[in-house]
Amino acid sequence: MDDSPARLLEQAGRIILGKERTLRLALTCLLARGHLLIEDLPGVGKTTLAHLLARLTGLQYQRIQFTSDLLPADILGVAVYDRNRSGFHFHPGPIFSQLVLADEINRATPKAQSALLEAMEERQVTAEGETRALPEPFFVIATQNPAHQIGTFPLPESQLDRFLMRIRLGYPDPASERRLLAGEDRRLLIEALDPATTPERLLQWQHEVERVHVSDAILDYCQALLARSRDSDRFHHGLSPRAGLGLLRSARAWALLEDRFQLLPEDVQAVLPAVAGHRLQRSGDTGVEEGETLVRELLESVPVD
Repeated sequence: MDDSPARLLEQAGRIILGKERTLRLALTCLLARGHLLIEDLPGVGKTTLAHLLARLTGLQYQRIQFTSDLLPADILGVAVYDRNRSGFHFHPGPIFSQLVLADEINRATPKAQSALLEAMEERQVTAEGETRALPEPFFVIATQNPAHQIGTFPLPESQLDRFLMRIRLGYPDPASERRLLAGEDRRLLIEALDPATTPERLLQWQHEVERVHVSDAILDYCQALLARSRDSDRFHHGLSPRAGLGLLRSARAWALLEDRFQLLPEDVQAVLPAVAGHRLQRSGDTGVEEGETLVRELLESVPVD
């Protein structure tokens, strides 16, 4: 059996039709040990993608439905008094899983959203006065409805920055939609799938990402992109050092999916829209389309030497 990240991509493409680039970005994010935000209209396959990745990788999976009455304890867990032990016993919440789907994350209040901050950054949870490590690998996929829909709370910048990538699925092309309409239920197909790898093998791939060679010329190119985002008056805020590190990890993971251990400028350019689109904005505008437009402007303004 072909045991490679490319096999995951091939298997995923049989379920999510006509979205090869989007699937490649999602797997890139997973290999780069990042967290993924999927923003799109209801019904285009956001939740299906999360189920599919959990199934193919064999990761322990939990889904949290974010609603306006969700509390941090519903995510992190709560201490319950145990009469037999004459003390409180902590019951872990759904965050203690390898792959967590935060479904419709922007329908919860900022207080509930903030429960994810430490988990996503430090891969640990502090609750009831004790810090507990999260399992490895740990991956959060959040889905988000467009901000103009009723009952949504915008994600603060600190929460957005925890996501390595933001992607959109969009509508399928006519040929893929025809196959979708004429084919089996995607949920049934996912349930019938065998895992294409194991969590242990996934961890090995994540370590292999660090072995992808980055030349000084590529580092110069990445630094030039970061500097341009900070110096140009087109951008409200420049890209942070964390964004720069995430860009390099993502580009390395993209190269690994291509079965390469040498980073090319094309790898950086391929992942930059997903990494920087939710971090760049013009003053007074936070739209996805505007972010993607700014990324294109950034790429055009920095030559590849």
